[in-house]
Parts: sequence; structure tokens; C-alpha cells
Amino acid sequence: MMSQTLHPKKNDYDMGTKETILSKLRHNVRETYDKPDLSFAKLEYSDPVASFIQTATTSAGAAVIDLKDGEDINEAIRKAYPNAKVIASNVPGVNADLNPDEVETPQQLDGTDVSVVQGTVACAENACVWIPQTMKQRAEIFICQYLVILVDRKNIVSNMHEAYSRIEMPKMGFGSFISGPSKTADIEQALVYGAQSFCGVTIIIR
Repeated sequence: MMSQTLHPKKNDYDMGTKETILSKLRHNVRETYDKPDLSFAKLEYSDPVASFIQTATTSAGAAVIDLKDGEDINEAIRKAYPNAKVIASNVPGVNADLNPDEVETPQQLDGTDVSVVQGTVACAENACVWIPQTMKQRAEIFICQYLVILVDRKNIVSNMHEAYSRIEMPKMGFGSFISGPSKTADIEQALVYGAQSFCGVTIIIR
């Protein structure tokens, strides 16, 4: 006579485990705290654009190009990266060799020298720029050797509280704050650029 072991359905098991864990957490909570008061005065700059440029070029380690009226953005990109062989972008008005919306896999973006993306909100407090996923392959932001971020000067704010209040999540549901090049000093306390991603960042304000 054969015996048969009945196993619970996966969903039933997951729900049971989840509720057990939550129940134990609730039971062991000894003290609760109110949410912090965020009504304090926020950092404000008289000239957010100038402060953003200073923070970006010092603390964040990025390069900044402040375009003047009449200056061509493509000339600025080529001047900043004269040896770039592959420029990837889907930003209107940018001359690109590769469109991240027209490749089937992220691997096809490997070998990109420069990626040009559009930032929506920039913060002078820490030089972070919010970059929503407006491209099919979001690997474009991280797989390149150098990243160029375009920012409209009217969208540069003083602090992160303002920045978060202006963020609208993209339809693709992904976005990232980026301030400067990828770097780490974990290995032998030596600062290395490009350890996880791009080696350099240029922010173009227009």
C-alpha cells in the first residue's frame, strides 16, 4: 500500500509563514515611536544653480557644463568626449550612434562610450539628479564608460525635500538619483573610479 504526503499549496505556506513572522514581530514590540517632525526649516540657497555647480564639481566629482544661449548641445558633448566612438541616447535633439530603445537586450549596449540621458530634477544640496527610466533598456544608464546628464536650470532646487516633491514616477516604474561617477575606497583604502559603473559624469545645464 502506497502512502501519500500532502503538501500545502505554495501560496498557503507563504501566507502562513508571513503571518507567523509578523505576529512574532508585533508581539515583541516593546516601544513605539511617533514619526519624526519634518516641519523644520529646510536648507535654502539664494542661487540654487550656482550652489549645484559648486557641489557637483567638488563633493560629487562630476564635471559641469553650463550652456549659454545659442550654444549647441551636440558640440558640447563632442568637445567633452572627442574620442567617443559610440554615443547612446534617445533624447530628442541629441546626435547618437545607438538608440537604447532599438536594441533587444541590454548586452547590446556593451561597448557604449557615452550615454546621454535626461534628468528631471536636480538638487543643489548634494548634486543629485533624478533620472527616470524613459528608455527601453535602463542598462544604458550604468553600462556606459561615461554618463552625460541633461538638466534644465529651472528644475534645480535647493534641497531633497523639494526634489522629492517634484518627482513623478515613470510609467516603467524605475528611477535613480545620480550625482557623480561610480567610486569605492573599500579595497586597500585606495579611491577607485568606475568600480561598479561609469567612470565619469558630465552634467549639462541648459
